[in-house]
Amino acid sequence: MAAAIGWGALAASSLVIGAFVGLARQWPRKLIGLVLGFGAGALISAVSFELFGEGVRLAGGVPVAIGLGVGAITYFVAAGRVASMGGGTALALGAFLDGIPEQMVLGIGLAGGQSVSAGLLAAIFVSNLPEAIGGSTDMKRHMHTEKQVILNWLWIAGFCAIATVIGYAIADIASNDLRAGINGFAAGALIVMLVDSMIPEATEQAGRTTGLVTTLGFAVAAGLSIAG
Repeated sequence: MAAAIGWGALAASSLVIGAFVGLARQWPRKLIGLVLGFGAGALISAVSFELFGEGVRLAGGVPVAIGLGVGAITYFVAAGRVASMGGGTALALGAFLDGIPEQMVLGIGLAGGQSVSAGLLAAIFVSNLPEAIGGSTDMKRHMHTEKQVILNWLWIAGFCAIATVIGYAIADIASNDLRAGINGFAAGALIVMLVDSMIPEATEQAGRTTGLVTTLGFAVAAGLSIAG
């Protein structure tokens, strides 16, 4: 259990670190766009290797497909409800909806005696940073104080860290089908968030260079996944 708490806190800490970095100064729009593009590439890698691919390996395509659909619809509906709020809420919602199942998967793996997946941990950490940096940068233009922005990211990080402990606790009763479905849910939420929010925002701020850094982000995270 101590390992789940420690690794869960480490993975989620990047959300808070990213929020502080985003608030530290007025970052150039192009730099924020490039950071978001790199994070998008890392998330595409996480969907491909750590979530969808691993889910299919565990239980075949059906549980993953069901989770994928549920995750996609959940993000789509939730994002539609908070769209009018603006201020980085789409990225924060994405971090929440994909972070919870991702870190549950991390906790289940730890309970099963598996070593920590370097690829999954790196994908969570590396992709959380740009989500939080971009989200907090937008949030501070809409919220009254920076304290409010930090508190928003603190509670998201807290819930994500707790999800690792929950994953660890339910590992004994979590079937391969359930684990595959959780993977699919995270993948579905991520795909919709990437297409709906993160990639368009990155391209708007950084222009055509976004494609190059997105490929770099994918390559780095994919390399860690394969090596891990």
